[in-house]
Amino acid sequence: MMRGMIRRDFLRSSAVLAGGAVFTPVFPGWIADLAGAQPAAQSKDPLAAMRAQMGATPIETTKLSDSLTMLSGPGGNVLVLSGRDSKVVVDGFVQTAWANLKQRLDAMGESRIATLINTHWHFDHADNNANFRKAGAAILAHDNTKKRLSEPHDLLGMHFEPAPAEALPTQTFGARHNLEAGGEQVTLGYLPPAHTDTDIYVHATKANVLHLGDLFFNGMYPFIDASTGGSINGMIRGAGLALKLADVKTRIVPGHGPLGDRAALTKYRDMLVTVRDSVQKLKTSGQTLEQVIAAKPSAQFDETWGKGFMDPKSFLTIVYNTL
Repeated sequence: MMRGMIRRDFLRSSAVLAGGAVFTPVFPGWIADLAGAQPAAQSKDPLAAMRAQMGATPIETTKLSDSLTMLSGPGGNVLVLSGRDSKVVVDGFVQTAWANLKQRLDAMGESRIATLINTHWHFDHADNNANFRKAGAAILAHDNTKKRLSEPHDLLGMHFEPAPAEALPTQTFGARHNLEAGGEQVTLGYLPPAHTDTDIYVHATKANVLHLGDLFFNGMYPFIDASTGGSINGMIRGAGLALKLADVKTRIVPGHGPLGDRAALTKYRDMLVTVRDSVQKLKTSGQTLEQVIAAKPSAQFDETWGKGFMDPKSFLTIVYNTL
């Protein structure tokens, strides 16, 4: 999901459900029209509008090794493992970025696109599944990703119909899966519910590169999808598990934000723990959501973490509602 003001405002317009608690939607600016604040006859399709906005974002390239490249821009960060005979791609941007993405992949050599891996079910990571299938790739994901893609969802002001058969994973796994790609031994592992209940990590062990999907938002407060199993405690547990996979030399690809390392992931985990503990103390004392937000328990982090993906109020709301 895209960076910057457009994404932050769109997130503010969403409803986050957790245990009956509701984050009351706010409709700033043009997002109000997209999210349905205008009469139905005048409203636009929020999903189509978001795809168009995100698809217009330029693709940026970060070379990690001779065989690994990180692509960022129109959706969650993409990792490409390019070998002599085949390419494996982790996540795939939004549909409107497909032409540009395919051009980048083709420029990495004549080897075929063999596999697309979905780190989780969200559209900014799995939106191009059908296009990858048409290009001859298999789609690999966790069992729960296929389940979630097969369901309708209303999320962030957008409605998602069940994915068509051609956009569903062709192979799924439960706890762990291994494959070889571009001379790399790659391990895929399931993360217990954190950002969603579909999250996996992808670890290229030889190059020591770890893709964490949306378990890790580098330098910004994360979105947590309570509607499909996400929670603040799950995010903290997941970050702890990921830290056990990393050493001081591991390069960590976040779902959103710049390339990170173990130190960046540690700062992120520690921020999550501190905010969670502060909100938990206030909630346990009987304070309402409005009172907790007014107390500004994340104030020490807002300058650094609150200007990217989610604003402090939105993040505190999700933390409160998932405790």
